[in-house]
Amino acid sequence: MPDYTMGFSQEFLQSLRRYTAEASAAYLLPHLRPGLRIIDFGCGPGTISVGLAKAVAPGELHGIDMEESQIELARAVAEAGGQENATFHVGELTDLPFEDGFFDVAHCHNVLMHVPDTSAVLAEVKRVLKPGGLIACREMICESSFTHPDFGVSRKAWDMFEDLLAADDGHPQMGKDLKNHVLDAGFANPRITASFDVYSTPKDILFIYGLANMWFLSPEITEAAIKYGAATEELCNAIAVAYDRWKEHPGALCAVAFGEAVANKPLP
Repeated sequence: MPDYTMGFSQEFLQSLRRYTAEASAAYLLPHLRPGLRIIDFGCGPGTISVGLAKAVAPGELHGIDMEESQIELARAVAEAGGQENATFHVGELTDLPFEDGFFDVAHCHNVLMHVPDTSAVLAEVKRVLKPGGLIACREMICESSFTHPDFGVSRKAWDMFEDLLAADDGHPQMGKDLKNHVLDAGFANPRITASFDVYSTPKDILFIYGLANMWFLSPEITEAAIKYGAATEELCNAIAVAYDRWKEHPGALCAVAFGEAVANKPLP
């Protein structure tokens, strides 16, 4: 696996914790019912997982992530929420510790965009799904995301983010290519939707401003961006100034674009 440049800083983890099943898997929830068995692959800190577990209870949810610290957080989140039907595992997505046809549903959120070998992950997920089982993916479309007002600079921050993902063999536009990927993996009947996560309240603006300054413009990220040729020190300084102006602007908002796909493993 390549380096995961996004890291696991407290500011970045705070952004992951804002994701919930209701907010980030609304396209999937109508397909869930009690008694189903679901895998949340690349589950991160489990904030979406616990909502999915609640939707299928007394069925089972299994979350899996390669990062042990994330799994520890997910277990704590599940315990705090009383979701006893949620179990979490440390493991690789290309080698899932489950037998063939074990799950009714497979879910991921912002995972495939970070995976170099998308086809290998989807093939392994397909293996552990039952015939007729459902795969559901929500992934970013970086080029359609925006910060407004732009001040002639903020779009370059998104470009820098895209270049960092690409340097890690990631896929910045995965959200708009999901249909191709699920069809190439042998899934059928894809249903494609799209949505935005919008940040516009005063609390949202402060959150995005903090994320930009404490995570995206942190030495760890900017040094990686400069190393990969995705940014210069001058550009990073200009982005910081633009975010200072943005935070104070009455029309400030940020919108993150996502593509969503639901598809089925074909019946024999």
